[in-house]
Amino acid sequence: MKYNIVVLPGDGIGPEITNEAVKVLNNVSKRFNKQFDFKYLDMGGIAIDKFNDPLPKNTIGECLSSDSVLLGAVGGPKWDNYSGERPEKGLLKLRSSLKLFSNLRPAVLHESLKDACVLKPEIANKGIDIMVIRELTGGIYFGERGRKNTEMGETAWDTEAYSFEEINRIAKVAFEIAAKRKKKIVSVDKANVLESSRLWRETLISISKNYPDIELSHMYVDNAAMQIVKDPSQFDVLLTSNMFGDILSDEASQVTGSIGMLPSASLGVTSLGVYEPIHGSAPDIAGQNIANPIATILSVAMMLKYSFDLKEESNAIESAVSKVLNSGYRTPDIYTENTKKVGTAEMGNLIAENI
Repeated sequence: MKYNIVVLPGDGIGPEITNEAVKVLNNVSKRFNKQFDFKYLDMGGIAIDKFNDPLPKNTIGECLSSDSVLLGAVGGPKWDNYSGERPEKGLLKLRSSLKLFSNLRPAVLHESLKDACVLKPEIANKGIDIMVIRELTGGIYFGERGRKNTEMGETAWDTEAYSFEEINRIAKVAFEIAAKRKKKIVSVDKANVLESSRLWRETLISISKNYPDIELSHMYVDNAAMQIVKDPSQFDVLLTSNMFGDILSDEASQVTGSIGMLPSASLGVTSLGVYEPIHGSAPDIAGQNIANPIATILSVAMMLKYSFDLKEESNAIESAVSKVLNSGYRTPDIYTENTKKVGTAEMGNLIAENI
């Protein structure tokens, strides 16, 4: 069977890390007799430079007709003062155009990387395996916004809004994933202050009646941020809104040792998804062959699992990553004394060879 994958390398380190993920997929193709066809297109700052648009219509069309999308990273200081739509606007537009409302961000502490964990050993030794499920196309990032002059000077506003259906559909995703894990969901909100959070909590409680074997609890976002640092082992599935999920998943990634290790999947009602590392474009290290490609490589492992239902092939990638890490190889961001420092391309080669 042939799988058509659109690759959007993007900006900064994006081209480097997507190259390594494609390299690994090519070895999966040889090992398991699967065919992956890749089409490279522009998105983000590079698309602004070429087309004055962070997400050209042609790119949207090709993504919609593909089987899945691999995204590197977008943005950078070069476009901070750009007068039109910024690179990040293309990312929001991509998610909206493909109707991708759920974002899965696993935060896992690999046994061999415990030394890189920023937490005390007694906390790290309890393990970290969190699936952050973030609502992706609603909330404050997509709400009404604007500016006006008031007696206090120029005033800006952004609106947080959630409908029952937006909450209902992401909740179903969380409950179905929790059923395959430890059957435990912590829903994060700010229901003591925000009306949108009160509807979020009410909806979760109502839906939970359909899943009696799943344990549902609630936590305010400020407490959740503290608990991720205090004892991340208490979390299994962590479900939250767009902005809270954006922040908490980055915190969870840093707790595990490096933001360069964590993949993500953005999904909707079909098998079409966008797979990307959760880190940014890191323009300060672009072109130096020091970026960590593992998050991107693990993102294509998620692609094989969630979009293509190729579980054996997905497991092969995850196992290859573990083998390389257990052998002591590290990119600079996770390097510690007595390990072997390698560059972006060499890490990709090592993982591909272990498929």
